[in-house]
Amino acid sequence: MTATQPSKDHPHLTMFTLWIMTIATSLVVANIYYNQPLLADIAHTFNITDKKAQQVSLFTQIGYATGLLFIIPLADMVKRKRLIVIDFAVVIIALLASAMATSILVMTVAGFLLGLSSVIPQLLIPMAAHLAKPHERGKKIGFVMSGLLIGILLSRTLSGFVGEHWGWRAMYYIATGLMLAMWLMIFLFLPEVEPDYKGNYKNLMKSLVHLIKTQPKLRMAAFRGALCFAGFSAFWTTLVFLLKQPQFNEGSAAAGAFGLVGAFGALAAGMMGRLSDKMDSYKLSGYTLLLVLISYIVFYFSSHSIAGLIIGVIILDMGVQATHISNQSIIFSLIPEARNRLNTVYMVSYFVGGASGTFLASQLWKNYQWNGVCAIGAAFAGIALIVHFINYKKNVRI
Repeated sequence: MTATQPSKDHPHLTMFTLWIMTIATSLVVANIYYNQPLLADIAHTFNITDKKAQQVSLFTQIGYATGLLFIIPLADMVKRKRLIVIDFAVVIIALLASAMATSILVMTVAGFLLGLSSVIPQLLIPMAAHLAKPHERGKKIGFVMSGLLIGILLSRTLSGFVGEHWGWRAMYYIATGLMLAMWLMIFLFLPEVEPDYKGNYKNLMKSLVHLIKTQPKLRMAAFRGALCFAGFSAFWTTLVFLLKQPQFNEGSAAAGAFGLVGAFGALAAGMMGRLSDKMDSYKLSGYTLLLVLISYIVFYFSSHSIAGLIIGVIILDMGVQATHISNQSIIFSLIPEARNRLNTVYMVSYFVGGASGTFLASQLWKNYQWNGVCAIGAAFAGIALIVHFINYKKNVRI
């Protein structure tokens, strides 16, 4: 059962608090992606294959999906700020362990722990919705979401630059310092939010299963999101290895610089996201899925072209982020009082998809190189588009 606490102590969401939440969201989510442009350097340090190094990225994403499933629902049961502060402490420990890792095993375990604890953005976004005034809730959520997208895209640029000039360990030490600073800001200035859920943890988790069974739109959004992020992760995990091949002969800084290119795609996705208020979200999702498929066609013909890769990155990021926005628009309109748990189901599926994309791309890279990566990315988008189209026609007939 759930119940809503009285609003007598409901804190006001000031711009200062909103900026803290947005910056924290950006910096924390970046922790998940720092490793991707650094994988080749990590492989060199530990004298292992590229495929072995890719398990760091894989287990970081698996850890994130695990945290989404088992930590995010707790926000309905315990004080939100207390949960976030504890989570920050674990993030800091995981970053230090990564920076000082003496083997790929330690690096992989630290990566899992880092992913597990880096779910703070998915605590802050619903918190912003709770604290915001009803008439400006969408704008405030969008503001925090902008931090999330910037963190995802620019994390690779920052880590690629740092890795190229000071080594991959320096990136983790820098990230540790950033997290200590954000932990202090959160501790001092973030208001507390009392829990709403009155049941126990077991029943809270059972309610996730009930939502999956009874909400077909949630299931479809989760399917689309998982396949989109699988294709997204397949590209970003293997890009650094493509750029290190003779036709490019570039390092981790070049791979990271593609994050700046992706930022243009994110801006376009933000504009497309506003269309979800003006047109059918299901129809919009069809167009955005088509963009993801087109991006992989462009990638296939761009194995020797930086310009082609740039065009593909813009299309890919625009398609993936716009699909994500459209999916969230659909699921958050289903059951307002269950938005945290709806988001849990969706985001767990999303990052399980990302982990699957990373794993399959690493397997295909070993045997088929770039052509294999393009094939699996296009397959993900194609399957999502076909199932979405069948589902859409079925809904129209009903």
